[in-house]
Amino acid sequence: MVSTFPVLKTRLSNIIPRNARLRPLIDPWRQRLRAASSIPALGSLQTFEFRHETPHIGTRFPKSVQLSQVLTSPNSDVILKDLATFVSHRGVVFFENQDIDVDGQKALGTRLGELAGKPATSTLHIYPNDYADSVRNEELPPDVSRITSEGGVARTGYTHSARASEGWHSDTSFEPVPSDYAASSLSMILKMHTLPSVGGDTLWASGYEAYDKLSPAYQRFVEGLTALHDAPGIREELAMRKGNAIYGARGSPENTGGLLQAIHPVVRTHPLTGFKTLFVNKFYTTRILELTEDESSDVLNYLTRQVSDNHDLQIRFRWSQNDVAIWDNRCTLHTATIDYQGLRQGNRVVSVGEKPYFDPNSKSRRIALGI
Repeated sequence: MVSTFPVLKTRLSNIIPRNARLRPLIDPWRQRLRAASSIPALGSLQTFEFRHETPHIGTRFPKSVQLSQVLTSPNSDVILKDLATFVSHRGVVFFENQDIDVDGQKALGTRLGELAGKPATSTLHIYPNDYADSVRNEELPPDVSRITSEGGVARTGYTHSARASEGWHSDTSFEPVPSDYAASSLSMILKMHTLPSVGGDTLWASGYEAYDKLSPAYQRFVEGLTALHDAPGIREELAMRKGNAIYGARGSPENTGGLLQAIHPVVRTHPLTGFKTLFVNKFYTTRILELTEDESSDVLNYLTRQVSDNHDLQIRFRWSQNDVAIWDNRCTLHTATIDYQGLRQGNRVVSVGEKPYFDPNSKSRRIALGI
């Protein structure tokens, strides 16, 4: 079967050794992009086929790489640890047409964070507003969310009439200890199983590159500032649905109660890569605490536009049935595209990481990688 993915144009001598001219041409998934300076060491992943979607963010694995098989392989800990590092560098990775089930998603979300060294007290996140009676038509564990076009997003009015750029966010940034990895068959570990005929794409943006595109003077200005992250929409629905509200520990002993507010650094250091990343978003970040209200509004507007206005640090993913996305909420933002009719559903697992921090000795991604 002929691949639908384009082959990079390059000199034959660059991809076939002189002493092996009769070998088959390299599969289009195995491109020289993997040798680019912006790509981390692959470790055990170098045996897999994949394709980098953009220079700064996003890598795609074909159907031949099944996460369910990775989870049960004899060296699964090695592979998953390398995958966690890879996701933290690339921001988001996609796996096509996966057969992984809900239990597998939970295991994947748990082990990625654990093998990457997150605190022992951090587990899987439980969404503070459980929509069980109106959204779920089947039993799901409390630490698995149903992402649906009939859920909270639709009920809060964030639909076709909203400004699309308002939706950019990092999952659970309103928690004192927010998410590290997420998987979805739609992200965090997200698996999409029901899709409209067209539309409903998800966009991700690189927090690393958003920081790196700031001038050195502006970088110095925002480093050390802190911001309030708040979830009033969730809080309002909690007040209306007291019976289903989850006030206990939501993946960390510090994520309790119904306040749903947290203070985080505007620029945080990624604990795995050591890179600086912008950590504010349009959806949850409401105020920079060290500035006046007017100053805060101006700076937040500029920083959030740094994400929404720069398409060269974004990737747009069109879902196919049973695709899985895994992303790192510490260094990415994402948003859905509300441009479709019909049902869009998937299951999501969100791992809780560590409290965000800023290390003044950390480096930008571009400086660290020399790009």
